[in-house]
Amino acid sequence: MVATGSLSSKNPACISELLDHGFHPGSLLNDFDYWDYVVPEPNLNEVMFEETTCQSLAKMLENCLSKSKQTKLGCSKVLVPENLTQRIAQDVLRLSSTEPCGLRGCVMHVNLEIENVCKKLDRIVCDSSVVPTFELTLVFKQENCSWTSFKDFFFSRGRFSSGLRRTLILSSGFRLVKRKLYSLIGTTVIEQC
Repeated sequence: MVATGSLSSKNPACISELLDHGFHPGSLLNDFDYWDYVVPEPNLNEVMFEETTCQSLAKMLENCLSKSKQTKLGCSKVLVPENLTQRIAQDVLRLSSTEPCGLRGCVMHVNLEIENVCKKLDRIVCDSSVVPTFELTLVFKQENCSWTSFKDFFFSRGRFSSGLRRTLILSSGFRLVKRKLYSLIGTTVIEQC
């Protein structure tokens, strides 16, 4: 059933159903819109908290990439598509919303996939005072046009001497895998973005 703007356009059967459930004709408004009375106003404190949490999580991911560029990737620059970390943070918050401890119960493993080889970059514990209830594995993907011979470069001994002038370009795609730690079934959710 679609709620419309005026009572006169409503189905007569629906109006009689309202009357049967105790609504009196005098109490019905001329421009009765069901959704005005059912949908609550958004809680601004929750919206602000979620936005702040999302920004903090995006910053943590950016710091992870920044820290890894010379130590684990052997490059001088990592180019990240606009809003990529923000999109990932939103997906992480969405996946953690159904968990008993929310984001606080999350351990995130951050990886980078280069030519079908997955390199571990970091492990982020969202709240060390909470026993983890789920793990997320985030896999950044390399843009196809950058570092075509990265695999050979990465495993060579001279990666720091010749590689620090290189730039790694990340793709706008990523993979996020959720694994519940408390479930007897071991539910796993895989999202490709």
